Amino acid sequence: MNRSVVAALIVTSWGAFSALSAQALPSASAPAKSAPASTAGAAGGAPAAAAAGTPSASLTANAPEVDARAYILIDSATGQLLAQRADQQRLEPASLTKLMTCYVVFHALKTGSLKLSDLVTISEHAWKAEGSRTFVQVGTQIPAEVLIKGMIVQSGNDATIALAERIGGTEPAFVQLMNSYAQRLGMVNTHFDNSTGLPSATHYTTAYDLSLLARALVREFPDYYAWFSLREFVWNNIHQDNRNGLLGHDPSVDGMKTGHTDEAGYCLITSAKRGNMRLIAVVLGSSSIKGREQASAALLNYGYTNYETINVERSGTVVLKPRVYKAREEYYSVGPATDVTIVVPRAEASSIETTAYVQRPLLAPLSTTTSVGQIQIVVGGKPVTSVPLYPLTNVPEGGFWSRLSDSVRLWYQRR
Repeated sequence: MNRSVVAALIVTSWGAFSALSAQALPSASAPAKSAPASTAGAAGGAPAAAAAGTPSASLTANAPEVDARAYILIDSATGQLLAQRADQQRLEPASLTKLMTCYVVFHALKTGSLKLSDLVTISEHAWKAEGSRTFVQVGTQIPAEVLIKGMIVQSGNDATIALAERIGGTEPAFVQLMNSYAQRLGMVNTHFDNSTGLPSATHYTTAYDLSLLARALVREFPDYYAWFSLREFVWNNIHQDNRNGLLGHDPSVDGMKTGHTDEAGYCLITSAKRGNMRLIAVVLGSSSIKGREQASAALLNYGYTNYETINVERSGTVVLKPRVYKAREEYYSVGPATDVTIVVPRAEASSIETTAYVQRPLLAPLSTTTSVGQIQIVVGGKPVTSVPLYPLTNVPEGGFWSRLSDSVRLWYQRR
């Protein structure tokens, strides 16, 4: 293309733009707040993301007093903290450790490196394990599924070590995997010395870290989660009940794990679902079996009585339809990639507000995985969380003429 043609195109595009600029263009400066429990907004600079799951002190002020050295109550879907005491204090987890063993085992099942039908040889080390037992015999070969049930239901240390050796080669090598996964999950105050939870000076975790682990198990392994609700298990003609008594007293409880040593006290991680809301309670250091069950039940009842789950936006909902420059079309829809769900005090459900923003300017091409803005959720005037917005369809580049015209528009806007 010679210079005279290019000049003519520029002059023509400038003239077209001058005519358009006389018309009102969509505003892209200030965000617009929604009415309560609805979504609106405008383009502009995205705000800093609010810390999800961090309630004000007033939200947990009425949490119950329970028999525990430390506890935490969270919403499983969002991770939102509903109540806690000493949740960052390092304590021995006893057999709650086996939830991390489960996490590593479930990963092996998911990737195919372990199959439920695989026969696992019982070593002398596993057979001699102290504490709770599934009563597997040295030298025998037991299906992995049987050992998993023995680990979860009976809290069998022998079954647990056998699985650890099958996956890691040795228990110490498996423990390295446990600690590696713990770091990936953000369990920064956790260190494991063994796969079972037997006492050790440097074997510790926190109520908060265990809530991260429990939530990850629910979220990542729904196909295996049902094992945590088994009330009983029989192996080698030996019948053993699940030590989680809440499974038989509260129909909403479907997991997860008990633990006890003299050093750790009585511990319990409970997961329950009522309606569309799943809560996870971690109780550490209760004085008795009854104490840990009553503490867990009190925390769950507190959560369900005082909070509710609100779906603010559905996945794929059109939140904004901003201008995209240099694209095939002028306007494209953007929205959240997943459901936007929050947990709020029941008295504040009517005070939810949302504000949506997109970056400025948006330039094609854009894919459905490119974050282009945010939707901020505010409850009672306080930020709760921010969620990315994405194009709901891929945004291809426009032709030469539209790209050139938009380049001129953008240059004029920057003047």
